[in-house]
Amino acid sequence: MSEHGATPPGLGRRLLFALPLLAVLAFAGLAYWGLQPGHDPDAVPTGMVGERIPDFTLPALAGVRGGGVSLATLTAHEGPVLVNVFASWCAPCRAEHPVIMHLAEQRGIPVYGIAYKNAPAKARAWLNELGNPYRAVGVLSEKRAGVGIDLGISGVPETFLVGPNGVIRYKHNGALTRTILENDLLPRLAELRDQ
Repeated sequence: MSEHGATPPGLGRRLLFALPLLAVLAFAGLAYWGLQPGHDPDAVPTGMVGERIPDFTLPALAGVRGGGVSLATLTAHEGPVLVNVFASWCAPCRAEHPVIMHLAEQRGIPVYGIAYKNAPAKARAWLNELGNPYRAVGVLSEKRAGVGIDLGISGVPETFLVGPNGVIRYKHNGALTRTILENDLLPRLAELRDQ
């Protein structure tokens, strides 16, 4: 045979065999890690937990009760408050809305809303349709994206538990469910109220 006609056995052939095997092993490792008990796929690390909310003011969503949302609004309470970031175009926000309503109406927890990148008329119509659990709703538009970055908002829905001193004590990315409410949020809220 000529020196160009055959591929000599060696590194190239071994790599050709090893690459698919390595890819399968990497995928299996990631799948195993993702299925571990206690792993929350919605958990996104944030540096904001334990930090004071930066000073901010968001204008009010016209046509709904309350004014805008600001640091002063959130810290005016003697106890903790929740801040829920939502949008009318967000399917998980619709799914979690009954949980937010329950927190405000049945548990008496002060809840403030932030309408995230949402046309005000659509956010207002959404709240009129599903009910308004919020004491006030601030509008976070594209023009005010810097406020979202300062608050550590990465998407919708997100819920922050804020202490009376303005320190973020807990953040949940994704839709709140009854299970998350009972196992995670309410125990943290009780801890904060007992302090």
